[in-house]
Amino acid sequence: MSHHIFSTTGMGLIGSMMLCATTALAESEQGVVVELYTSQGCSSCPPADELMAKLAQTPGVIGLALHVDYWDYIGWTDTFGQASFTERQKAYAHAAGEKMIYTPQMIVAGAARVAGNQPREVAAALAAIKPSPVTLTLARQGGDLVINAQSSQPLANPVIVQLVQYTDHAEVAIERGENSGLRVVYNNIVTSWQKVGDWSGVTPLQLVTAAGSGPVVVILQARAPDGVGPAQIVAAARLK
Repeated sequence: MSHHIFSTTGMGLIGSMMLCATTALAESEQGVVVELYTSQGCSSCPPADELMAKLAQTPGVIGLALHVDYWDYIGWTDTFGQASFTERQKAYAHAAGEKMIYTPQMIVAGAARVAGNQPREVAAALAAIKPSPVTLTLARQGGDLVINAQSSQPLANPVIVQLVQYTDHAEVAIERGENSGLRVVYNNIVTSWQKVGDWSGVTPLQLVTAAGSGPVVVILQARAPDGVGPAQIVAAARLK
């Protein structure tokens, strides 16, 4: 299988290489975040999109599909693509000292970077995850989301509290570009990713933020050593 590689220093196709008021009754589920960076314009992405469908149904895993926009110029504008997701992937690459980004890529727990169309690599990255000392729970209160977290030991570094909103699934008929003629089902399509706070990891966290009624994920993530890019995700929880 191949994946598409994109230079972070310019808009160009580098090539295809072998690897492309009442609390709700629902309870939140804590899990390991797997971010898939994908594009409707990438011919190597459909197998990764299929793998995301499986991850979306896997207990203990929180799969999130972030559609990038840097392949739009080759013939098809991704209907879910956002420049902010491209920037997030670039920030991961910068933190790792990498000069290229590619699709499909999966990032597991903010740390392991693997080709998104390689199930064994993804499974190995998931198997290597160690238990977190952080307990994270979510609850709805009217139109707000109540976030509670505590750690059994002080965290080495403060973390960013992030709120992610997503759509469960959607089917898209792709009319142009490398995937022209395909109808692809996408799962856990991220629509919004925003910072809602910071947490020292020392004293318990309680934070209330507006979240609407759709499925949400809260992610507690450290910053890279340079203070710019994202790093390890210490805990995440989902509430549907």
